[in-house]
Amino acid sequence: MSGPSSSPADRRRLWSGLALPGSLWLAVFFLVPAYTIACVAFGRVDPVFRDAVPVWNPLQWQFDDAGEVMSSVISGPLRGVLLRTTAYVIVAVAVCLVAGYPIAYYVARQTGTRRTVLLGLMVIPFWVSLLMRLLSWVNLLEPDGLASRALRIVGIDRQWLNGSHITVVFGLVYGYLPFLILPLYAALDRLDWRLVEAARDLGATTTQAFRWVTLPLSRAGIAAGSVLIALPMFGDYYTTDLLSRSPRTAMMGTQIDFFLNGSSQKQKGATLVLVLAVLLALVMTWYLVSLARTRREQS
Repeated sequence: MSGPSSSPADRRRLWSGLALPGSLWLAVFFLVPAYTIACVAFGRVDPVFRDAVPVWNPLQWQFDDAGEVMSSVISGPLRGVLLRTTAYVIVAVAVCLVAGYPIAYYVARQTGTRRTVLLGLMVIPFWVSLLMRLLSWVNLLEPDGLASRALRIVGIDRQWLNGSHITVVFGLVYGYLPFLILPLYAALDRLDWRLVEAARDLGATTTQAFRWVTLPLSRAGIAAGSVLIALPMFGDYYTTDLLSRSPRTAMMGTQIDFFLNGSSQKQKGATLVLVLAVLLALVMTWYLVSLARTRREQS
């Protein structure tokens, strides 16, 4: 069916059939947990044990707790948490782009053994758990840690693990930077470098060729990498827990973890999960629209 004589319709049916099992698997294991979370968020509270009781019939859902959480997110205490989380994510993604783009660009311009070695070095961080890597930074940044002592030598003396916003952003950058470099490298590796050479032949400087040719053609990779790290950053809670442990740096993921595991208000935690999912769906929609626009411009 997939030989030289097969028609485009036959090839589409073949690949659709191959993609069907995986698509069903992803759909089931996304829709079922999402529905369960909604049943908890709009369920009821046990009057004796004060525990969450999911309501599986949507016609019996109650929205009082959800309305309270939404009011808190819009104009209450959780509004500050949402704004803080958004600021952390925006700054961390920006720093990741500034740090990661030159690395991806350099690796994409290499060939042969050097490129293989650099790609191997880029994959090494995935061999170690993110939690283990963050714990190592806890030891380095504690008052008697090696990094803190080295910084004191150059006159920088501060409590890095005591509610520091910079430390949380640094932890997010450190944890998610490798996930940004790989999509950027993939986009730059597919770039037709003859276009850059043509721009140089027409009189463009290196900076102009980068701004007018390389950067626009790599926008899809920039958007993909940014979305890839921004989505889990919004739900991240272990980075601030390990590197700060202060209410001043609490993120949305921290609040969800508190409501689900540290209190009996599991409905509020489940509602926050749904609110965060809606926000992330908006970010994903922006990415898909940007990707479609970029493809139209390049075609």
